[in-house]
Amino acid sequence: MTRIIADISVSLDGVITGPDPGPGNGLGTGGEALHTWAFSDDPNDRRILREATARSGAVVLGRRLFDVVDGPSGWDGTSGYGAGEVGKPAFVVVTSSPPESVRLTDLDWTFVTTGLPDAVTAARERAEAASSGSGKDLDVVLMGGGATIASALDTGLLDTLTLHLAPVVLGAGTPLFTGGAPRTLVQRSVTSTSTATHLTYDVL
Repeated sequence: MTRIIADISVSLDGVITGPDPGPGNGLGTGGEALHTWAFSDDPNDRRILREATARSGAVVLGRRLFDVVDGPSGWDGTSGYGAGEVGKPAFVVVTSSPPESVRLTDLDWTFVTTGLPDAVTAARERAEAASSGSGKDLDVVLMGGGATIASALDTGLLDTLTLHLAPVVLGAGTPLFTGGAPRTLVQRSVTSTSTATHLTYDVL
């Protein structure tokens, strides 16, 4: 069964970028520390990254994050979602209007202009099609940004929330949560490494 999973790195003070993020500085000042775990040689970090990307049948992201990853300083042949780990999933972008052009033309992009629920529905369809082709259950993964994940949690779209808690306090940046409807989470797993505490919750 296809699950809807949010998966994001966050600081101890609850931000997902450092100060002053933008297309040329996607993670903000100091924000690279949030993703140290993804480049770690720790076997548990490697396993968590490998398992997370292997389950991805489709990936949802907001327009601001798309502008960062598709920008001149964004993803390339050696970096990006699951680089070096698995095949490339379909990507679904929530936006008010599609971009005039896309730099990363080797990736499968769908632009949805009718809101996050419709984007998740489109991504689920892509993930289910990929599941049929691969013979294994694949999921929809919301990779960000923070507003996209917070909105998905608020509106009851998520089945699972995975946080990679980095041992860093950035002092300012983009908060993951800024309010919203109360939600009950059930802790499913905790894995601690030298670079992060990996937390997975089921969303009730």
